[in-house]
Amino acid sequence: MSDEMKPCPKCNCAYGYELKENIFACPECSNEWDTQEAEQESGIVVKDVNGNLLQNGDSVIVIKNLPVKGAPQPVKSGTKVKNIRLRDAEHNIDCKIKGFGQIGLKSEFVKKA
Repeated sequence: MSDEMKPCPKCNCAYGYELKENIFACPECSNEWDTQEAEQESGIVVKDVNGNLLQNGDSVIVIKNLPVKGAPQPVKSGTKVKNIRLRDAEHNIDCKIKGFGQIGLKSEFVKKA
């Protein structure tokens, strides 16, 4: 078992923990899921700036300063973002960035860590 956490596909809780190999459980909604099945079902293909395939739970690094509406400063180049969630939208990465909170990023502005 690892200390890795994965977001719950049912309620999007970020604290899904591993029960046994590739089987995770959510402490909030008690959902249990197989990570390999969840990745196959999602069908979302998202690649970073270098063409590397991204998956839910990956860590990425922002490659350029990104202005944020309503924020006094941009998200700085080199900011590491952990535990991303992929979605099928224009901003195809959902994540939390310290100092900014929940934010959507475009995969063309990140590289896999």
